[in-house]
Amino acid sequence: MKTPPRLADRLLTWFCAPHLREEVLGDLHERYAVRVKQRGEAKARWYYWRDVLAYVRPEFIRRQPDEYPQPTNTTMLRNYLKIAFRNLARNKVSSAINIGGLAVGMAVAMLIGLWVYDELSFNTYHQNYSRIVQVRTREYGEHGVGVNSSVQYPLITELKTNYKTDFKHIVATSWDVDNVLSAGDAKISRKGLFMEPTGPDMLTLKMIYGSRAGLKDPHSILLSESTARALFGDIDPVNQLMKISNKLDVKVTGVYEDLPLNAQFNDVKFLAPFDLWVSNNPWIQEKAMHDWQNHFLKIYAELAPDADFDKVAADIKNAEMKKLANFPEEAKRTPEVFMLPMRDWHLHNYKRGQIDEGPMQMVWLISIIGVFVLLLACINFMNLSTARSEKRAKEVGIRKSVGSVRSQLVNQFFSESFLVVVLAFVLALLLTYVSLPWFNDVAAKQIVIPWTNQWFWIASLLFIGLTGFVAGSYPALYLSSFQPVKVLKGTFRVGRFASIPRKALVIIQFTVSVTLIIGTIIVFRQIQFAKNRPVGYTRDGLLMVEMKSGDFYGKHELLRTELQRTGAVEEIAESMGKVTEVWSGNGGFNWKGKDPSLDDSFGTLVVTPEYGKTVGWQLVKGRDFSREFIADSSGIVINEAAVKYMGLKQPIGERVSWKFQDQPILNYRILGVIKDVVMESPYEPIAPTIFMIRGHGGTNWIDIRLKPTVSASEALPKIEGVFKKLIPSAPFEYKFADQEYALKFAAEERVGKLASVFAALAIFISCLGLFGLSSFIAEQRTKEIGVRKVLGASVLNLWGLLSKEFVMLVVIALGIATPVAYYFLSNWLQKYTYRTEPSWWIFAATGAGALVITLLTISFQSIKAALVNPVKSLRSE
Repeated sequence: MKTPPRLADRLLTWFCAPHLREEVLGDLHERYAVRVKQRGEAKARWYYWRDVLAYVRPEFIRRQPDEYPQPTNTTMLRNYLKIAFRNLARNKVSSAINIGGLAVGMAVAMLIGLWVYDELSFNTYHQNYSRIVQVRTREYGEHGVGVNSSVQYPLITELKTNYKTDFKHIVATSWDVDNVLSAGDAKISRKGLFMEPTGPDMLTLKMIYGSRAGLKDPHSILLSESTARALFGDIDPVNQLMKISNKLDVKVTGVYEDLPLNAQFNDVKFLAPFDLWVSNNPWIQEKAMHDWQNHFLKIYAELAPDADFDKVAADIKNAEMKKLANFPEEAKRTPEVFMLPMRDWHLHNYKRGQIDEGPMQMVWLISIIGVFVLLLACINFMNLSTARSEKRAKEVGIRKSVGSVRSQLVNQFFSESFLVVVLAFVLALLLTYVSLPWFNDVAAKQIVIPWTNQWFWIASLLFIGLTGFVAGSYPALYLSSFQPVKVLKGTFRVGRFASIPRKALVIIQFTVSVTLIIGTIIVFRQIQFAKNRPVGYTRDGLLMVEMKSGDFYGKHELLRTELQRTGAVEEIAESMGKVTEVWSGNGGFNWKGKDPSLDDSFGTLVVTPEYGKTVGWQLVKGRDFSREFIADSSGIVINEAAVKYMGLKQPIGERVSWKFQDQPILNYRILGVIKDVVMESPYEPIAPTIFMIRGHGGTNWIDIRLKPTVSASEALPKIEGVFKKLIPSAPFEYKFADQEYALKFAAEERVGKLASVFAALAIFISCLGLFGLSSFIAEQRTKEIGVRKVLGASVLNLWGLLSKEFVMLVVIALGIATPVAYYFLSNWLQKYTYRTEPSWWIFAATGAGALVITLLTISFQSIKAALVNPVKSLRSE
């Protein structure tokens, strides 16, 4: 059949009044059909257009007032909300499950969102964050790429001389180390930096007293707010005099606001002039200022406003190499100068010469967990809404029969969804507020809910909208699709395949939950595996005291005598660096049979003769250092990793030489070999390490072994008394070796704790959904259960009947989760050299646990339904 021009029909529909539209269109279509037969299609179409345009007259355009006024959007919205509230009140259990589950999921998502924002906004406290960089060097050797975060003094001279137009600020700093600060009778220990005068301006420190330019005075100091309060109380300390390390007299020229925890230098509590540090270290002035081999300072810089990062990076790349033309040995390192932007200091820093993607991967991992936990809560809403579809089918049918269009029904169901989400959001805010202190403690953060931040509320509205849409989309589209004829005739059935989406969502829930549980177990297993690793020394009862001022030096023998006299100390020694770290590394070592291509760098530790007895290391061959042998000053003790690296079959008595830069060659004899001591990461191989009494550099830590028969609470006051007597200028501060070693697991333990909590909440949300679904199915099958009981079915039979379906879904989820978890966790473990393996029992135990939890969750409803008197359930029959 020939149809009239569609465009003409659309035009007529647009301008013609609604009450005349049907009549006019009917007449025009009849005329068109007659004309096609009489005059042909082409002329009929032309006449049709003429007739349509002829109706463009006021009497056909003018609208009639509606007999029944159309409800406004506000009226409809009120109606939707009223119905939504009634439905929530009528189904209290499912409403509580929906709101409670969503609230928990949203609270987890909020906490994770705040944590992710804190991580991604790291260092944005500094206003020039996007232009601040750290200047580093990269070296290429036979064994890979090495990255130095410390650089040489001549490099800063080179940058300031030949590349100054590329930078607004170029700032040299010392390493941040603890120093004793004293003002009058107040003595405290704080970490600080010696920095060039433009540094505070580059970091845009927020000054409370004084100004950022305070470091221009060569004998000045800038204090953090908390440090100033600890030394001077609440008064303005500007122009007050004080001392650094009991030897540097300085004047307070400013106090700055303490930096937040997610800002670089937050642990730096004072800044002093770089020139003051240089003037009090003669070795810098005598040698290091012109030495391209001595890496001892750091360089931070701020790019000029119009500078291009890539261009500047290309310009300075060979700044060091150009200066090594007269040093062919040094030139072999092919050093490159590069810039690490401040935005990468936290999440994309370097580790063993390679970019460490671990922190950023952690952000992604935690973010994904948050999304999944929220998704689980949304799945509960979808499942319970669609499961009760038969109860709402008649409501949909009646509404459609009296004129409701599908869009109105969709809006109604979405309004119910958004009402649940808003109520859940309010509850989630409360849960987040209550749990933040715990969360901050576990995550080592200082996160707060930004109540006054407009972007937080904008993000919250978007969060509500997205969650409401995800949770309500499927129920709204599904319920609004029912056909009123079938519903009202009583022939409507949801169909045998209607439950498939619900089952699929349950499988997704438990797949995610089980994967999280397996991941948590393996994370903790990896931590425990590393904790059980032999460390090669005795951590218990080992005390470490840092020598933070010059008053510590030259008193070793006196300290040793006085401490042993207390009866609480077994032995005392000194060392360069803590027992729990390799503080120094050097190259230039040589020995008989050395492969010329082998890297000659070793970890080096200068110690006093009693070090081995103090820390309790374990000798494998040879002997320990001894005061009885004067020649031991030229002796060394090496670890098993060094023996293996050097390829020595009989190491005792072998000669090792050390050429340190342009210093005279030092010759050593190997006295003993010790078992490998874990001084760095417990997850990585042991570094080849040499312990020596005579070397380049002095000791800076005092190691104290407490007597095992004396408790720490009894020993510490006695030790403190000795230190206050012999070194009264410094506060007595100590660290226990076992506590310092425990810090090496802090990052992994934080991940494990967070993952375990999120896994528990995920399984809780999943079980909430199971509880709601089992409740509904038990209610739906009440009559069937009654008939089966009348025919002789036992409670156990009925429990099995109602539980079988859910158990099968969980079994399928286990089948999916096991290979997925194994794949991802095996890859995660690969980043650790010293690692555990995913054992089969982890997956079996997790699966068994998930099944037990499932059965416990659904058994309540199953047994409750099975115990109902069949007379009551069959009464209507």
